[in-house]
Amino acid sequence: MSFRKRNIGLSAGADRLAAANSSAQSQQASVTPESTPGIRPSPDDGRPTTSTGSRSLDNLLAGHGGLPIGKTLLIEENGTTDFAGALLRYYAAEGVVQDQKVHVVGMPEQWGRSLPALIGPADVADEKLDRRKGDRMKIAWRYERLGEFGAGVAGSRVPAATSGEQSPAAPNGNLAQQPAFCHAFDLTKRLTHPSIANITYIPLARSNEPLFVSIHKGLQAAIAQSPPNTAHRIIIPSLLNPTLYPPEASQPDNILPFLHSLKALMSEPSIRVTAMITMPLSLFPRSAGLVRWVEHLCDGVIELCPFPHSADALATSGASTAHEEPPQGVLKTHRLPVLHERGGGSDQNVGQDWAFTLSRRKFEIKPFSLPPAEGDKEAQDAAAQSAMPKKADLEF
Repeated sequence: MSFRKRNIGLSAGADRLAAANSSAQSQQASVTPESTPGIRPSPDDGRPTTSTGSRSLDNLLAGHGGLPIGKTLLIEENGTTDFAGALLRYYAAEGVVQDQKVHVVGMPEQWGRSLPALIGPADVADEKLDRRKGDRMKIAWRYERLGEFGAGVAGSRVPAATSGEQSPAAPNGNLAQQPAFCHAFDLTKRLTHPSIANITYIPLARSNEPLFVSIHKGLQAAIAQSPPNTAHRIIIPSLLNPTLYPPEASQPDNILPFLHSLKALMSEPSIRVTAMITMPLSLFPRSAGLVRWVEHLCDGVIELCPFPHSADALATSGASTAHEEPPQGVLKTHRLPVLHERGGGSDQNVGQDWAFTLSRRKFEIKPFSLPPAEGDKEAQDAAAQSAMPKKADLEF
């Protein structure tokens, strides 16, 4: 076999390659996550990610800065509190504000009317809160609340640079027009937004077919009726709660196929869906095999362990200073949405204990630490010194 040079011209296909590349780039630009409100690429691997409505919870989810599209977050809670229900309302309110389609399973329309009111972007709200805490000890205590009543003489003392949060971005115009990824909400007020009327409520009504089959068909129909680029949020409060679900719903041959079908529905490449599910551990403990299978079928699993009313000493353990709010319980991370074995998320927070605080504006997660022992005087003195401001920080 002889090797000879073939006279093949390569310049004739340059135009075809340029046209193919331009069409591929235009098609890729049309499906980028930035084209959908409330979705941005993950800082870890670039996957499309949406916010849970809590900035602190977004930072906990395996470094993605939110909940990746196509993933499910299971929130388990011990006791009779409803911290998980508040997180669901944050999650639903974020979807309403971002004009995403929200689907609520097993709840009436009154549940959607109790969503928290919008305060603003989460980063702006946190900057205002940090500035207010920093300025609190720089003036005399009797003048602390002097400048809070806007339009008077005290309001004119506020510098012009701090009165507007978007003034540095005004010359460029890019940061001012960039939509917020996460927002801050107020639980004491009610959300008023036109998209509240677009919330889909899927009832737990008895029919000729099984309950979870009808729920799955309702979700499929609601998603199919929406435009192609719409982002969806599925909310399932108090899964398998006997006050909502019939007794046969807790059978493994009923609930597990539904979770399998839900996972298959969310993995379709043509739709963008995330889901958040809550489950009461007081009725279904983690030692049961059914709960373990439910956790296995969810991408992220966190557990909320509220403090009892008698644990006043533990309630002050997570607050580093006297001005911080004491934690209300411990948050345990059992599973995080690590997407594949070669990367796409970090599971370094799995197994660690975190303290959570739910205020009327945000759900905050911080490291949990026990208070100093009663006989440890050095640790007690260090904790007391950290709680009191230094003399140099007091500017009168």
